[in-house]
Amino acid sequence: MQEIDNPWRGEGLPETVLTGAPWPSVDVGAVQALLGRCPAAAETPLVPVTGFAPKVWAKDERGRMGLGSFKALGAAYVIAHEAAETGAEDMSHALAGRTYVTASAGNHGMSVAAGARLFGARAVIYLAETVPEGFAARLRAKGAEVVREGQDYEASMVAAGRAAMDNDWTLLSDSSWPGYLDLPHRLMEGYLAMAEEAARQMPEVPTHILLQAGVGGLAGACAAWFRQVWGDAPRIIVVEPDRAPALYESIRAGRALETSGPVSNMGRLDCKVPSLIALKGLARDADAFVTITDDEAEAVLEGLAAQGLATTPSGAAGVAAIAGLALGAGARVLCILSEGPEA
Repeated sequence: MQEIDNPWRGEGLPETVLTGAPWPSVDVGAVQALLGRCPAAAETPLVPVTGFAPKVWAKDERGRMGLGSFKALGAAYVIAHEAAETGAEDMSHALAGRTYVTASAGNHGMSVAAGARLFGARAVIYLAETVPEGFAARLRAKGAEVVREGQDYEASMVAAGRAAMDNDWTLLSDSSWPGYLDLPHRLMEGYLAMAEEAARQMPEVPTHILLQAGVGGLAGACAAWFRQVWGDAPRIIVVEPDRAPALYESIRAGRALETSGPVSNMGRLDCKVPSLIALKGLARDADAFVTITDDEAEAVLEGLAAQGLATTPSGAAGVAAIAGLALGAGARVLCILSEGPEA
């Protein structure tokens, strides 16, 4: 494990390197109002995790809205918001004729597919060659069209962006970059539902919060809300694969950086370029950034499964970082169990 303290904490990065990126939303009321109209929406549990010196709780997102991960709150929330804006009486056809296209390394694609299907739109999901065929089959079962292109997530993102331009489709990425900020800002807003529930469910104010990150959407949204609720009390730590340290290196450099490295077993976190909105928020809100190895992520899976908390290396990354931080028995740790074992 490698760890750096965040030199930008409290103030954030200079605006000159953020090119107009907004702060992560803390408008949880907007999220709750829309989710309140969804029959599948329900709170997920906060569960204790044993086997560590400190007290540990995990927000268990494995059953979120039947999609197996927290991502159900992201793209599907954006699509539901756009459907509601049409004012259509028959919401099942509110977005007929629309096509949403994206690249996915995992659960984001499921959220796009589910949202599009619910409101009568079409979903086209670009997958890199490294994404397992079983995941492609799950997407097709949700009605999505799957296109294979590129050797990694970044290449499939380029292909999805090109398809959006060529076909006049709506690109719905879970990342953000200069000129592409509105939809990912809304998408991150959806994750506030998870953060609000976790803060309300915690029996004590945590001393430490460990948030795994790919492009950083989960971490950025949750950190913004937890600062809103608990102020400076918790130490918020962002956890990334050492093979994809996009936020870690960007914070160290003071600007958004594209990183490189081999494929990680933390597939949903194996993203080499940070979301600009997430980077802006985490530069202000996170206290530290750490990277963990594939072996460190793998090491906690058996113990979690024995407690009925089976997940993947990506889903367990926050929990996995606890061992390397050497936290004492007096610590109170909040983590996110972000996906189920089949994600």
